[in-house]
Amino acid sequence: MNLLPADTYIVKNATILSNESRLVLMKLYQPIIGVVAINLYFTLWSNLDAGQIISTEYTHHNLMAEMRVKLEEILEAREKLEAIGLLKTYLKKGSINSYIYELYSPLEPYEFFDNPILATTLASNIGQAEYEKVLSIFKLPIIDLKGYKDVSASFNSTFEVTSDFVAYDVKNVRKVSQVDLVVDEKIDLNSIFDLIPSEILNHRSISNDTKSLIYKLAYIYNLSEDELSELIRNSVNEKRIIDKNLLRSNCHNYYTFEHQNMAPSLVYKKQPEYLRKKVGDGSKKAKQIYTFETTSPYDFLTGKNKGVRPSKKDLLLVENLMVDYALPPGVVNVLIDYVLRINDNKLTKNFVLTIANQWKRSNINTVEEAMAICKKENKNKTKTRALKKEERPDWFDKKYEENEASSDDIALLEASLKDL
Repeated sequence: MNLLPADTYIVKNATILSNESRLVLMKLYQPIIGVVAINLYFTLWSNLDAGQIISTEYTHHNLMAEMRVKLEEILEAREKLEAIGLLKTYLKKGSINSYIYELYSPLEPYEFFDNPILATTLASNIGQAEYEKVLSIFKLPIIDLKGYKDVSASFNSTFEVTSDFVAYDVKNVRKVSQVDLVVDEKIDLNSIFDLIPSEILNHRSISNDTKSLIYKLAYIYNLSEDELSELIRNSVNEKRIIDKNLLRSNCHNYYTFEHQNMAPSLVYKKQPEYLRKKVGDGSKKAKQIYTFETTSPYDFLTGKNKGVRPSKKDLLLVENLMVDYALPPGVVNVLIDYVLRINDNKLTKNFVLTIANQWKRSNINTVEEAMAICKKENKNKTKTRALKKEERPDWFDKKYEENEASSDDIALLEASLKDL
């Protein structure tokens, strides 16, 4: 989409925003979508009028000047806000294109942590220890109510209700509005449900919320249709309805069993925004960095395998790098590429982990740092090979003529041996 500085935009608030929204955006959303995207959200928020309902018309040049970033970065940040459910964009084409940016609330903390995609992505980006700290910020204190009695007044004991009530149309009254995550539907739910007979599952009981959950679980655990069918079948209660909590539990247990008790797969994650290089030039190196940063290790390995799904052994090794060694996804991609190049296209576990140990000690966190250390290692190996070649003695490669000994020489040698 061609976005130009002269293009105009209006901000519309489709929800109710509060200080609690700011805290949720900073603590839960920023580690996933990055500081530029959050800054864009806050800037659009600040464009609203005093009633926080709608803004006047602005140009994108004004937005660039206010945020001090390039238009390409604004477009990338906008797409992240759209993808995560914080913004909807509407376009009216003309000689100067007009946009409407519709703001939506972040999820409530409980809803965020209850969402398998968002919770897992946040944990993988900030680490388990930091994740638990953030979770504790939003937890309610537990107060022992033993010995206390609820003495709260009821409505009818306090207020008197009259019958003089007039019904008004309230459908356009402001309320807290949220947008659910949109996940690519790589599985066919109809095919999955067709595999489960109606005697086991009441197909009419399947709600849109249940379907949305299945899509998310399929995405986060990378489940096939056959796997999902069996897991759903095992999550149906006595009323022939899918128990969503049981389905979550079954998917998690199945994954940890298949992956030797590891956490939900991280091999589908990309380099966190704060560890990425800013949009660079069109050089070969810049394009290579962009590929490493924007491709998940799973997709990177699949590409190296000419489109064939990586083996469980390779996936476990990659996940080991991301969990135990805490290497970011982009750095893991560089490591995979480096090892395959110098090790005859083989991912030998001990060899890979030896390099991972070195990179961890060297605090390698960005793609550029990883590429630099690979380049340095290559130079050192080339230098070592050159030195070894120079240190060979003069006679090492020299060829000598072979002459047979004469009878006199043999007799002289035998006489010398007798003396010894």
